[in-house]
Amino acid sequence: MADGDHKETGSGPGLFAITTPGLESVTAQEINNLGVREAHVIFGGVGFFGSRQILYQTNLHLRTASRILLRLGSFRATKFAELRRKTGHLPWEKYLAPDQPVVMRVSCHRSRLIHSGAVEERVLGAVEDRLGGAVQAVTPRNVEASSARLIFVRIANDQCIISVDSSGALLHQRGYRLSTAKAPLRETLAAGMILASGWDGRSPLMDPFCGSGTIAIEAALIARAIPPGSSRRFAFMDWPNFDKALWESLVAESRPPAEAAVPPIVASDRDQGAVEAALDNAGRAGVKDCIAFSRRPVSDIDPPGGCGWIVTNPPYGVRLSQSRDLRDLHASFGHVLRDKCPGWKLTMLCGNASLQRATGLDFGQATSVTNGGLKVRLVSGRVPE
Repeated sequence: MADGDHKETGSGPGLFAITTPGLESVTAQEINNLGVREAHVIFGGVGFFGSRQILYQTNLHLRTASRILLRLGSFRATKFAELRRKTGHLPWEKYLAPDQPVVMRVSCHRSRLIHSGAVEERVLGAVEDRLGGAVQAVTPRNVEASSARLIFVRIANDQCIISVDSSGALLHQRGYRLSTAKAPLRETLAAGMILASGWDGRSPLMDPFCGSGTIAIEAALIARAIPPGSSRRFAFMDWPNFDKALWESLVAESRPPAEAAVPPIVASDRDQGAVEAALDNAGRAGVKDCIAFSRRPVSDIDPPGGCGWIVTNPPYGVRLSQSRDLRDLHASFGHVLRDKCPGWKLTMLCGNASLQRATGLDFGQATSVTNGGLKVRLVSGRVPE
């Protein structure tokens, strides 16, 4: 690779999808479904190569990724002068205007260039050299709400990787969840739970602890093939090389058929405020008519006929009242499922192995994921016949 050039292959520049740790393989499958081959999983994300079209499509379609980064360059640097020189060879003019403010996120590990402030100073100077004008580095409290472009610089073992964010606001921000209940679940994790469950999109799906409705809404969006990014803006839309015609054609191609059939999706919660929030969110997402919401305790669930999937996020005591006996709640949940949902498949989040065992149900291997900064277990199994 030429000195400082960004890495290119026959299939396009390097891209990286950041995802919740534990969902990497689910995100990789989503990327494969878009026709991308050789996506490679590492902790916290998926690397792949793709054209401008693939970059647009991954932002538009991926349900479990948090950001899509474009790799501008990867090179070895052991001196600050070398870092500035090689960074200045990158094609910044494709992604930044001279007056565009930037936010730098720098990390340095096991390298001779270990001072993150000095690294940021050299990279910023290199960008100014390339663009021929001053570039303002800002530190807004809310990066997503600002007009600044986000640049990632990672130096590990003297290897420098420089990336620019193409997404802007985090991809879980679909635009529909303005009403929240207690312990809200991110849209990307909700979608990841559904995809990890193996739901076929044709059988009934039920969430008896629906909260603000995120799992049910994401299921309806999946069933109707509505892209999660169809109603929002992305950072790449402000790049100097943005291809508006290509983007509009991709959005037009992704519009779901009006007659798309949706299986029964049932969601309930014992809290009336949560159900009202879920109804509001489903209305904004355009899927209110696809979901049967109701206020009821878990002991009174009313599953649709036939077998289906239960995908849910029961309370595990960290963000909700500690006075509840959560083991009894999970034990009751297990009894109800055995009584009312024999043969159904179950995917759920569990705060710990003790709560998982309390259900009395058999699960496969647990996957560790993060929900709101908390380590939880994503488990799947089948309710006994």
